[in-house]
Amino acid sequence: MVTTSSFPDAVFKAYDIRGTVPEQINPDFAHHLGLALAQQAISEGVDTLVVGYDGRLSSPALSQALRGGIQAGGVNTLDLGCVPTPLVYFAAHTKKTGSGVAITGSHNPPNYNGFKMMMAGKTLYGAGVQALKASMNQDGLHVAATPGKGANYAPIADYIQRIVGDIKLARPMKIAIDCGNGVGGAVAPELFRALGCDVTELFCEVDGNFPNHHPDPADPHNLEDLIQTVKATDCELGLAFDGDADRLGVVTKSGEIIWPDRQLILYAQDVLRREPGATIIFDVKCSRHVAQSIRAAGGQPLMWQTGHSMIKAKLAETGAPLAGEMSGHTFFKERWFGFDDGLYTGARLLEIVSRQADASALLEALPQGVSTPELKIEMNEGEPHALIARLQADGRFATATEINTIDGVRAEYNDGFGLARASNTTPVVVLRFEGDNAQALERIQAEFRQALSALAPHAQLPF
Repeated sequence: MVTTSSFPDAVFKAYDIRGTVPEQINPDFAHHLGLALAQQAISEGVDTLVVGYDGRLSSPALSQALRGGIQAGGVNTLDLGCVPTPLVYFAAHTKKTGSGVAITGSHNPPNYNGFKMMMAGKTLYGAGVQALKASMNQDGLHVAATPGKGANYAPIADYIQRIVGDIKLARPMKIAIDCGNGVGGAVAPELFRALGCDVTELFCEVDGNFPNHHPDPADPHNLEDLIQTVKATDCELGLAFDGDADRLGVVTKSGEIIWPDRQLILYAQDVLRREPGATIIFDVKCSRHVAQSIRAAGGQPLMWQTGHSMIKAKLAETGAPLAGEMSGHTFFKERWFGFDDGLYTGARLLEIVSRQADASALLEALPQGVSTPELKIEMNEGEPHALIARLQADGRFATATEINTIDGVRAEYNDGFGLARASNTTPVVVLRFEGDNAQALERIQAEFRQALSALAPHAQLPF
């Protein structure tokens, strides 16, 4: 038995575990997490956990401590070393464990790290993460009489071979890729060259200091180098990856950013040609053009809660061939395994656009409204969820045709939508607005401004 101290509640998030290093996340935390995961693995009949880690400076030590804890708990580990998060999922699927841990801070600042986990084929989130917290914060974590064994597996060659065996480009393409010094750089250049691309690399050296720009393609500022490169060279497109390469950003020859909800329209149209009538899942932050385009292509649109873990669970429940989030997580079940993978998504994008002589023209023709980026109301811990609960109960949206409360408040209009939801990772209310034109956008924002101000008069509204 191991006697343990209390670990901070704040790191146990809705979708994963994440916090600052070394104050909240450190090798002692990782070791105890390993023991707790081993306990759960044994209860679910799992004998091996796959472990991989991103390029952050703290990741190797956390991996060593985590694997030590898992083995001490009597479960085997398969060490992948430094790899993108999707390769952890890939190894868990192909090695038939269905279980693994990716050590990653994703797109958070360099002093953060965390753990994305799957067990017996299911992503651990919500209650699953809270159960780990309970195990780690109680005395009595089990140390096995016979420890588990450690083995190594280098998955990159198998991963690339699997993708190249499935995805065929109609013609060679010249592309630029920006990995933001994240761990995607360990795979992306080799993968896209193997697919037949001429690749211009930006910041593909893995460096946990992130010396050039932050690896988060959801922020337009982080795409400026890529846009400049695509415009100044003979590259047709630019692909950008976040810190652990499970999200994709796309820019065209003219420098237009193709946000992930517009990308999803392209993927849905392609998948529905082979699976007519299928359900396509998207999150509440996505443009209403997504649902409209899915219907027009003969599919069934299904809006769901934001969060990669929630989307994965819904994907498994429905058997849908495709799902996507505004944040850039895209999940292909058709021809792939159903996990979010920015590298594979980039390959699927190129397969589709390579059929056209002008890839940028195809992407820029995808429908879009006049929309805002994500806007955020900064609040104190606990306040966002309380405000959204009151908005769901008492909010008034005079010209809305429908109110969806599956994740916050999404008000649908004949000419746009407005969204307010509480973030599950930071104490903010996230807002997004879209209209057919600027006038519609302003009217919708005015309704939300009035509704929010009535309930939270002191909140600093960012619109």
